[in-house]
Amino acid sequence: MNRLAGVTSPYLLQHADNPVDWWPWGPEAFEEARRRDVPVLLSVGYSACHWCHVMAHESFEDEATAALVNDNFVAVKVDREERPDVDAVYMEAVQAATGQGGWPMTVFLTPDAAPFYFGTYFPPEPRHGMPSFTEVLAGVRDAWAGRRGEVDEVADRIVKELAGRSLAYGGDGVPGEEGLAQALLGLTREYDATRGGFGGAPKFPPSMVLEFLLRHHARTGSEGALQMASDTCEAMARGGIYDQLGSGFARYAVDRTWTVPHFEKMLYDNALLCRVYAHLWKATGSDLARRIALETADFLVRELRTPEGGFASALDADSDDGTGKHVEGAYYVWTPEQLAGVLGPEDAAVAAAHYGVTEDGTFEEGSSVLQLPQDAGVADAERIASIADRLRAARDERPRPGRDDKVVAAWNGLAIAALAETGALFDRPDLVERATEAADLLVRVHMDEGARLTRTSKDGRPGTNAGVLEDYADVAEGFLALAAVTGEGAWLEFAGFLLDLVLDRFTAEGGALYDTAHDAEALIRRPQDPTDNATPSGWTAAAGALLSYAAHTGSEAHRAAAEGALGVVKALGPRAPRFIGWGLAVAEALLDGPKEVAVVGDPGDEAFRELRRTALLATAPGAVLATGAPGGDEFPLLEGRPLVAGSPAAYVCRRFTCDAPVTDPEALRRKL
Repeated sequence: MNRLAGVTSPYLLQHADNPVDWWPWGPEAFEEARRRDVPVLLSVGYSACHWCHVMAHESFEDEATAALVNDNFVAVKVDREERPDVDAVYMEAVQAATGQGGWPMTVFLTPDAAPFYFGTYFPPEPRHGMPSFTEVLAGVRDAWAGRRGEVDEVADRIVKELAGRSLAYGGDGVPGEEGLAQALLGLTREYDATRGGFGGAPKFPPSMVLEFLLRHHARTGSEGALQMASDTCEAMARGGIYDQLGSGFARYAVDRTWTVPHFEKMLYDNALLCRVYAHLWKATGSDLARRIALETADFLVRELRTPEGGFASALDADSDDGTGKHVEGAYYVWTPEQLAGVLGPEDAAVAAAHYGVTEDGTFEEGSSVLQLPQDAGVADAERIASIADRLRAARDERPRPGRDDKVVAAWNGLAIAALAETGALFDRPDLVERATEAADLLVRVHMDEGARLTRTSKDGRPGTNAGVLEDYADVAEGFLALAAVTGEGAWLEFAGFLLDLVLDRFTAEGGALYDTAHDAEALIRRPQDPTDNATPSGWTAAAGALLSYAAHTGSEAHRAAAEGALGVVKALGPRAPRFIGWGLAVAEALLDGPKEVAVVGDPGDEAFRELRRTALLATAPGAVLATGAPGGDEFPLLEGRPLVAGSPAAYVCRRFTCDAPVTDPEALRRKL
C-alpha cells in the first residue's frame, strides 16, 4: 500500500500513485523493516528535480520494478526540502563513499537506519558504466540474504565513521583583515575573467560570494572586488540562465558561458539574486542592476506567491512539449521557425539576432535558449519591446512547468528580506506589502506560542517537520530587514524570539552550531555543516542574524554567539572562499561594526524622509537601521535620541559608541 496520499509535500504527492509501496520517513517504516527483516530503500529528491522525474518514470512507475522493490524492501520517500536533516546526513555518507552526490539520492539502510550501499540516479538498463536499478536491487537483496554479517559490518563502520567526525572550525578569534584579503585572492584565482563567475561547468550563481565582494568593496574600496561582482551579474543577466521573457533565474548553467540552464527556478536563488542586484545598484547605480532586481522581485510575486501570501518553493524544469511528453526546458526554448510563426519573417530575424536564436540551436533538437549576446548591436527599443510582448503571449499558451506549492520557512525569510529591501530602495511599497504578508504567514502558520518553527506549510496548513537552524536564521534575517524598512519594531521582537531559540537549542561548545535542535529527532549523526552552498548555511545565516540583532539591541550574548560562529570563517575563508561566501559577508559586517543608524523625526516631515532614504541607500556592510519618533519605544536604538534644534536627525554608532548626530543627508552619506 502506497502511504503518501495524505502528506503535504508536493514531491511525495507526485509519487502517491506509484505501484511502489512508499512510506514517508518515520519510525513506522523502520519498524516494518524490522518486522519483515528487510532493508530500507531510501529515495531522496525534490519536486523540481529533472533526474528525479526521470528515475520515477523509468523505475518507480514500472510494475515489474515496483514488485521487486515491494517484495524485498521497505521503500521510504523523502522530500529533501522538507527534511534537510535527513538529506544532509545521508548525503554526507554518499559523498564519503562515492566521492560525489546529487539527487535523486538512493541509499540502502538497515532497519536501524544505518546506510550500507549508496548511489544517486540509476538507469533502467546498464548505461555508461552504471548498473541498472534492477541489478542494484537484486544485488542488495542477495547481499542481505546471503552476506548479512558483511552488510552489518559495513553499516556499523560507516555509522561510527560519521559519528566520529569532529568539525574543526578554527581556533579562537574572528576573521580579520588578512583572512578576508586571502579569501579575495583565492576568489580572484578561480574567477572566470571572460564569462564571469567562478570555476567551470556547471556554473552556479555565486549569490553569497557576490554579497561578500560588494561588502568588501564598500569597506575597503577594492575595485577588483566590485569588478568581479559587476561583471558576473551582467554576464548572468545577459545569459540563458536568466529568463529573458519572463524574468527569474534558473538553478544553474550546464556550461561555463551561462548559456544553457538547468531550467528549474528556485525561490531561494531568486530571492538571493534579487537582493544581490539591488545591492549592486546601491554600489554602482547600474540601470541593468535596477532592472534585474525589480524584474526578479516581480517574478517572485507573479509566479511564486501562494494564495495564503507566502512563496512557493520552485517551478519545475520540465513541462509538456505539446505532445503529452514532459521535456526539460520545453516552456522556454525557441527555434527560428517558432519565432517566425509568432512574429512573421522580418521581426523573427530581428528577434533571432537580439536573443541569439540560431539554426543550429544552443539547446536540444535545434532549439535555442534566449539570451542577450554581448555583441548584439543597438536595437530599436520599441520594436524589441513589441517582439518580447508577442513572444511572451505566445509562450503563455504553452503548457506551464509545474509548481511546488509548499512554503519553506527559511526560503520565505530570504524572500522577505529581498522584497522588503528592493521595495524600499526603488519606491515600490507593493513589494514591501508582499514581504509583510509573507512574514505574517510565517508568524500565523509556522510559529507556535513558544516561537518554535515548523519548516513547511502547504495551503495554509503546517507540515509535521520541525524547523532547522536555517529556518530560524533566515526568517530572523527577513524579519530584521522588514523592521528596518517598515519602522515596525514588532519584527525586531519576533527576530529576537527566534534567535533566543538559536542560542538555547542549536549551539555547541566553542561557538559551533548544529543544524538541528537539541531535542530534534535523533539521526545516525547530528548534522552540522557550516558551508554555504545553494543557500547560506544555517551556521553562517545565524551568525549574520545574531550580529544584526546585537547591533540593534546591544545584547552581548548575541554578539558573542555571532563572533564564536564566525570562527569557522577564519578557518575556511582563506582556503575555500567559494563555499563560505555568506560567512565572509558577515565577517565584513563585523569588521565594519556593523554600523548602527537611528533616524528620528516625524515620518511626515520631508527632512526625515530624506535622512531615512539616505540611510537605506548606505553601502556600509551589514548596517542596521531604526527609524521613528524621538523617544519612541519601537527600537532600542531610538532611546535617548532627541531631535537636533527641532529638526530630524540621524545618529551613527558603532558598538553603541556614537558620532555627533547629523541633520544633513550628505553628511550622513559620508558616514555610511
